[in-house]
Amino acid sequence: MDDLDLIRERADTIGFASAEHLAPARDRLLAAARGERRRRPGRFFWAAGASIGLAAAITAVVALAPADQVGVGAGVAHADPVKVLTAAASTALKEPAKPPRPDQFLYVRTEEPEHHVREVWFSVDGTRDSLIAGFKEGGCRNGKAPMYGTNDPRKEGMLQDCTPRSVYRTDLPTTADAMLAYLEAGAGDRKGDVNSMGKDVYGLAYEQVLPPASYAALFEAAARVPGLTALDHVTDGAGRPGVGITWPVSPGSSPKAKPVVLVFDATTYQFLGTPESAVTVKTFVDEVGQRP
Repeated sequence: MDDLDLIRERADTIGFASAEHLAPARDRLLAAARGERRRRPGRFFWAAGASIGLAAAITAVVALAPADQVGVGAGVAHADPVKVLTAAASTALKEPAKPPRPDQFLYVRTEEPEHHVREVWFSVDGTRDSLIAGFKEGGCRNGKAPMYGTNDPRKEGMLQDCTPRSVYRTDLPTTADAMLAYLEAGAGDRKGDVNSMGKDVYGLAYEQVLPPASYAALFEAAARVPGLTALDHVTDGAGRPGVGITWPVSPGSSPKAKPVVLVFDATTYQFLGTPESAVTVKTFVDEVGQRP
């Protein structure tokens, strides 16, 4: 594959920036090229170097040039949602499988615009007390969980019926067909509501952990959902640039309903979060309050 093939492949996925934003990069490139030619008398050496530099510069502009405004809807969509989600599935499948110990905690740090940070510590097997954004949640042991943070002080610490839930989801399908059926079954009365399905995909990818095969199946199944669109120039809740996949709101929905937008890194296709909330850290730790 030569430089032009690489450029074409990159453009198919991410799309080119506008002429307005290309102008400064073009001027810098031409200025650098003129300086290079003055320093190096060898014509053919300069031409080869300029060709490689041009390909690299164009590729960088394709990937990184900002839109007029950062956020959802900025820029013109050139990325293909199927290609992006398929690439995200491939990236997820390459992640090493590292099952946690049942006694560990899933630590997730998310960031919203204006640098608002949320931290959670979820019990892996659901039997130990978790800490969610500063609030304690009782673990489920022997079918009973203590109540914390109740409005009635008399109920504080009292036991309630429960079923332990693991945040390491080994119960999910590992193929795209089975995962799509799982998502459709979970929709229930909402079947056909694409935006609601987007919320379910987001929920599985956000503050839970899936084995690589299930994580890949999740995005492969998402790639089969009709009506998705891609936005080239979006940022997640932490301000990181990426490509967005929009799950449209169904006709007849409330005027206040907003489409779910999942943001992926434009180079690695790793899931980043949404424009409202970015996953910046997700790992397993040994105790509540511990940070990696």
